[in-house]
Parts: sequence; structure tokens; C-alpha cells
Amino acid sequence: MDQYIEFAKQINRYFGVDLLQYKRPQMERRILSLMRTVGVDSLEKYVQVLRGDQAQLDKFMNHLTINVSEFYRNPAQWQQLEKQILPELLQRSPNLKVWSAGCSSGEEPYTVAMILNELAPQGRHQIIASDIDSAILERAQEGRYNIKSVAGLPEPYFKKYFDRDGEVVLVKPELKKWVKFKKHDLLKDPYEILCDLIICRNVVIYFTEEAKNTIYRKFYNALKPGGVLFIGSTEQIFQAQEIGFKSVALFFYQKAAG
Repeated sequence: MDQYIEFAKQINRYFGVDLLQYKRPQMERRILSLMRTVGVDSLEKYVQVLRGDQAQLDKFMNHLTINVSEFYRNPAQWQQLEKQILPELLQRSPNLKVWSAGCSSGEEPYTVAMILNELAPQGRHQIIASDIDSAILERAQEGRYNIKSVAGLPEPYFKKYFDRDGEVVLVKPELKKWVKFKKHDLLKDPYEILCDLIICRNVVIYFTEEAKNTIYRKFYNALKPGGVLFIGSTEQIFQAQEIGFKSVALFFYQKAAG
């Protein structure tokens, strides 16, 4: 059996990260580099290291997510959002408020804007996208990306919402107008309120456990009753029940409807 595929299956089983959704050559290079730092010579041994050493697991998770940003990243999760989460939220309200927290260069909020526009184009939705980095927000507002960033995007979305210029793709103005970008520090600034959906994926992994817990509690308070928090595949909310969240799907947590 292909050792990498077996390794990917074990990583998914133990840590909920689906490496098979990532470009294999890039992931293999990163993993082999990390293996060398801990002195192991096989993927099988490296899994055991990750299971037994939280510091190495944290390093592994961080290393995988650095500079990995693309549209429709982890497609199964976006399909879950499209087929289950958003339709249920739209039953509660025809006009949704969505906050993409830690949006980086904008692929995430533009992705949810495409999905929401297909599901409920007549709605008066708010999509707020925030990040601490002003420079990255300028790039996001420009809506200009390398063609590789849309490799995993369903073809109908690409045709409808992008223009192509060689190896560059441009977000069309009709999609850009759906998203409002703003600078925001998750550790210091006031949070949005009365959100139907908060998306914060692969951001809080860089914070301490205490900071993570504070952020998740603030997200809970920022949601409407019945609202949903969508987190990343590298993350878990260990105190979800204590905070008040209920898991409604893998990586989706709902605030009690009240």
C-alpha cells in the first residue's frame, strides 16, 4: 500500500485533518522536513511521535497551514456548509449576517459569498471579512489571485464569478460587492454581534489554550441563538459543551436556539 495514503488516513483518523485534500508534493516536502527535525525515518514512526508529543503535533499543524490559502479549501466542509448549514440558517432568516474572522487574502469570504448567492440571491446578506493584517486586506479587496488558488473550486463557480487573464484570476465586481473587509484583532477588538454564521478556520491554532478559550466564548456571544461557528480542520473545541456549543457536523458548532 502507498505509505503516504496510509499516513494520511491515520492523520485523518486521529486528528481530523484530511491530507488527501492538499496537494501531495507540497505536503510530502513539508512532512519530510518535519520528520528530519525529530529524527524519524518513516511515516509510520512519525504518526506515533505526533500521537505522543503535543508540541510536535502543534508544530505539524502549524507547518501544514502556513501559506496554504485557496478557494473552496477542504471541499467536503464547504459542501456541508452548502447542503446543510446554510439552508438551515436560511430557514430561520432570509437575510444572513456572516463574519469571516481571520480571512487572510479573502478566498474564504468570497467562497461563502458565492455559495450564499447561489442559495439565496434575493437576500440582503451581510458578509464581513476581517484580519489583523492591513496589507493582506488590501490584496483581498483587490480580488486578484493566481490561477492555482481556484484549482479546487467547482467549475460553475469559476465561470460565473471570475475573469481570467493568463495565470491570474480576478473576482468579478458583482461578487466583490457582497463582502465588506475590515481590520480586526481577535485578541483585542470588539466582536461583531448577532451573527448567523461565523467562519474562523485555521486561525486560533496559533494562540495559547487560554486565548483560544476566550476567543471561542466571544464567538459564542457574537452569534444569534441558533447561529453556527465553522472552524478549521486543524482545530477542535475541547470545551464546546461547557461554552454552550453543540456539534451539528464535523467542524460546525451551533449555539443553542434559546
